[in-house]
Amino acid sequence: MIHKVERELAGRTLTIETGELAQQASGAVTVRYGDNIILATAVMAPTAREGIDFLPLTVDMEERHYAIGKIPGSFFRREGRPGSEAILAGRITDRTIRPLFPKGLRNEVQIILTVLSSDREYPLDTLGVIGASAALTISHVPFEGPVSGCHVGYINGEIVINPTYADGDTSDLDLVVAGSQNAIVMVEAGANEVDESVLRQALQAGQDANRIVIEMQEELQALCGKPKAVLDEPDDNSAVREAIESLVGERLLEAASGLGRHERNETTQALLDETLERLSGEHDAALLSRVFEDVFTDAVRSCILSGTRPDGRTHTQIRPLTSRVGVLPRAHGSALFQRGETQVLNVTTLGPLADAQKIDSLTPVDTKRYLHHYNFPPYSVGEARRVGTPGRREIGHGALAERALLPVIPGEMEFPYTLRLVSDVLGSNGSTSMASVCSSTLSLMDAGVPIKAPVAGIAMGLVTDKTGAYAVLTDIQGLEDHLGDMDFKVAGTAEGVTALQMDIKLTGITDEIMERALAQARDARLELLAHMSETIAETRQEMSPFAPRMTRIQINPERIGQLIGPGGKTIRSIVEETGATVDVENDGTVFVGAADGEIADRAIGMIERLTKDIEVGEQFKGKVVRTTDFGAFVELAPGRDGMVHISELAHYRVGSVEDVIKVGDEVEVLVTDIDPTGRIRLSRRALIDPDAETPPEGAEVNTSRPFDQRDSRGDGGGRRFGDRDRGPRPGGNGRPPRRRPDGDRDRPRRPEGDRPPRRRM
Repeated sequence: MIHKVERELAGRTLTIETGELAQQASGAVTVRYGDNIILATAVMAPTAREGIDFLPLTVDMEERHYAIGKIPGSFFRREGRPGSEAILAGRITDRTIRPLFPKGLRNEVQIILTVLSSDREYPLDTLGVIGASAALTISHVPFEGPVSGCHVGYINGEIVINPTYADGDTSDLDLVVAGSQNAIVMVEAGANEVDESVLRQALQAGQDANRIVIEMQEELQALCGKPKAVLDEPDDNSAVREAIESLVGERLLEAASGLGRHERNETTQALLDETLERLSGEHDAALLSRVFEDVFTDAVRSCILSGTRPDGRTHTQIRPLTSRVGVLPRAHGSALFQRGETQVLNVTTLGPLADAQKIDSLTPVDTKRYLHHYNFPPYSVGEARRVGTPGRREIGHGALAERALLPVIPGEMEFPYTLRLVSDVLGSNGSTSMASVCSSTLSLMDAGVPIKAPVAGIAMGLVTDKTGAYAVLTDIQGLEDHLGDMDFKVAGTAEGVTALQMDIKLTGITDEIMERALAQARDARLELLAHMSETIAETRQEMSPFAPRMTRIQINPERIGQLIGPGGKTIRSIVEETGATVDVENDGTVFVGAADGEIADRAIGMIERLTKDIEVGEQFKGKVVRTTDFGAFVELAPGRDGMVHISELAHYRVGSVEDVIKVGDEVEVLVTDIDPTGRIRLSRRALIDPDAETPPEGAEVNTSRPFDQRDSRGDGGGRRFGDRDRGPRPGGNGRPPRRRPDGDRDRPRRPEGDRPPRRRM
């Protein structure tokens, strides 16, 4: 049976339907918003996976190009591995629903979000959150939902729910907020230096919208929800825990605070070995290891709540900072940033606009000129494992750092370059994505990129207990991230926030905790910016000598066709001849990229000669491209030729054009006339001094005036016969009979009445 619920949300109808599609799945729904339709399915394996201590959850968003009426552009003309947009959308859903599964669930859970239709007006990621939550809610899968997600914009001082892609051009905020009925679960945002107070308003507005969708899911569950599967009760490990605490509990508390990372790891490993040696005769070794980890976790959390962090810092203290720029000699810009044991090298590479990434996705964005790539090699955490293509985590971290810097990147009109930033994590102990933001800012300034303001990022953490006590931590390290309840990353300038991302392990956090975290993050951000300004106070005025030089010029849009030429022939010839890159916009803006100024000047000169309006009286040095019996055609610019009549070649009579010039010769010419159809007449002899010219022996002097010295009476009979004295015409007031085409002057004229009537066109 088909069941459906509908609500109005931000001016459009949101529909959740189940019962028609994917009937074999544990739970399946279609979510429709406008012409966007997503099929969300949830399936749980019947048995738990052995030997794991985590939830085996996977979320995949499958983009189908038929959703926008396109055939994929790949060689095989079918969808391949998911693109970055699909991966990021899947991560948003994963991060939203993961905290809401029972702690002991070890059955594999798979969520597949298939895009069936897209109007390319609204983002699809939050529809995936709604679909996954609804599918889980009506299924038998244990799930502490439902939840919902929405986009929130800030346009002209107003909060807007679910803005369109077009609205994003004027919005100062793109916030994704996901939450349950009572609390926020996940946050991700890009912002144009907005104040923290605006963020709090947007979060509240997003939660109000989410509650509408949560009520829809609860209504659907009441209509067709299945009974939830019951998990086995966890074993009672209290006796094992008491044995471990009595044996090493006090020493674990000492190891939980005040030690460095490596010293702490060595100490805890020694205590675990002692525990296994002393208690393995009474209890299973795997159980002992698992309970030992729980005891250590509780020890760390207890120390933090009492005011002492694992490395001895206070709750608001940042780890030691070091940074420098100009690390690599040939790079266009480079910087090394280190915070504690987290170390990131960032390198900026500049290229022409033609190097922008081409995107084949379901979004309306088809190119990107600013790219941020993040790499996390195994040696950064002291491990040895296979190095492969970037995983979802690396793509997600790179996207977050990219979003943090996007508001300060200059536009292509101000800075006509493609920018690629690469963050290589050389050492990791927490918050590598925010270290990438800091390193990227320094690298951009070192490269001479005129960013609007420096950006810094910090990761905030949270530890809570059952009594409601909590501690918000500034600059969390790896252990605090692993054992804590929240990872809240905030990036921005001195003026406001540019990006944030929040993941939690609780079922939600309160407004009070959110406000406290944002306030501490701002203080830390200002401290980081002060340190970075000591490394490089402002953007370098001179770019690296190894960076390409980009120049912007403007041409008449009507001349774009001349610049490009038939099939791109003309613009390719400029590129091949000069070695420069040439990119043309529809408004006539032309970007020229070159390795040095000389190449750029040469290419610009060719473009200007080709596209500017040629005027009578201008001189050109052109190449002879063709000769005929009556003259020669000279290329003034690629694709623009003019003709030199044989009489305009020299001050003497020329018998053959090729006696004077040949194809391939370069010749100085003067523009003498441009007819209404655009044909250009040229003269060579007008630029030659007659006294300096040496005619061939026996050559007659060319007595006709140069074209530029002739009168402009038009093409009537006066010009047709030159200045000859015709003399009297006998029989007609002293004038001879009119010349006939056949040369017979004496043939009598046809009587007036014998003429046929004149045809009218």
